[in-house]
Amino acid sequence: MPSHGNKTGSDATRIVIASPPRKRINMASTLKSFLASARQSVSGQSTPIPGTPSENTPIEKIFPKVDPAVDGDDCDHDCESCHAKYPKGFKIDEDDALYGHVKGWSTHILVATGKSDWVRDVADEKGSVMQAIDHGSVKPSNGKLMLSASNIPTPSHSADYSLPTTVILLPAFVVIENVTPQSVPTLITEFIDKAPTNMTPLAPISIPRSLPDPLPPAEQLTSRPSPHRALILLCSQKTRDARCGQSAPLLRKEFERHLRPLGLFRDLDDERPGGVGIYFISHVGGHKYSANVMIYRRSDAFGLDTVERAKADGDILPANVTPGEGEDQGAAQCMWLARVRPEDCEGIVKFTVLQGKLIKPESQLRGGFDRQRGLFSW
Repeated sequence: MPSHGNKTGSDATRIVIASPPRKRINMASTLKSFLASARQSVSGQSTPIPGTPSENTPIEKIFPKVDPAVDGDDCDHDCESCHAKYPKGFKIDEDDALYGHVKGWSTHILVATGKSDWVRDVADEKGSVMQAIDHGSVKPSNGKLMLSASNIPTPSHSADYSLPTTVILLPAFVVIENVTPQSVPTLITEFIDKAPTNMTPLAPISIPRSLPDPLPPAEQLTSRPSPHRALILLCSQKTRDARCGQSAPLLRKEFERHLRPLGLFRDLDDERPGGVGIYFISHVGGHKYSANVMIYRRSDAFGLDTVERAKADGDILPANVTPGEGEDQGAAQCMWLARVRPEDCEGIVKFTVLQGKLIKPESQLRGGFDRQRGLFSW
């Protein structure tokens, strides 16, 4: 019995000594998790957690994945001619499950600022359209609006927020001009509220070209279809994370390198019909998964969605698809990718931009929608 008592006492001693550290570790972990959740709630951004919520469209159904039997043996290979590399210290999270944890949005607006970096929260850019949208009393009635500052040039080629600027409204693929902070309530009620959302079926756009009761010319808002067939949006905001400022310029060069031979590259002020616009935008969340890339594309944007490359003879070239008057339906799809590296750009152009297919959905797809099939990741 004494020996048994000594053994118990020894075990008890180990437990007493070990318990406080375990308790402190658990409390610290719990506190860290709580603070992270609080930051998510305040910022409105979501951080991926393992697994996909059951109500989401399954990852294997929302967008097609390349298949060597259909798309060729090299469809899932990284670019071999890519020499661009991220800086040596460029580290990201490679472990989190990404898909299905982006909070849904209804519309997305890109505000032309002529800049590629902004204050930490673009809604705090004093005197800007972004500030007027975020802080104003008039809010969209058709769901959550994603607000992005962009490097699209302003009409005056100035960063002066007191001068009128231009915005692109998505998924409508509509350019709205002569926007000022003072006209933001009208922008919301007469254009954003009347625009299609990510969840509405494809149908001809009915956004007004101008307002029925004309304002003075200096205050009149006008709209027109975007000339592009697809947009590539790259988070470039280095004030939020240096990796975004490092990755965006490198990716833009690689995307340009692969789009230009196809005749699809469009520079910032290139208004030729068709092609692909590439814009830098402000923080979208998830910079630890840099680079974040959002791709908006029209339905069968280049006439190649059903082409089977493995069976085709010769080069596959994009068609010059231009909708007729009254036929513009806006973006059919948006794919939000992460962990994109320069060597991914060739495949993204060849299969995602041109054909609406994904190469590495399991490790790169964060979310998106397909209006044509009524599918969403949220």
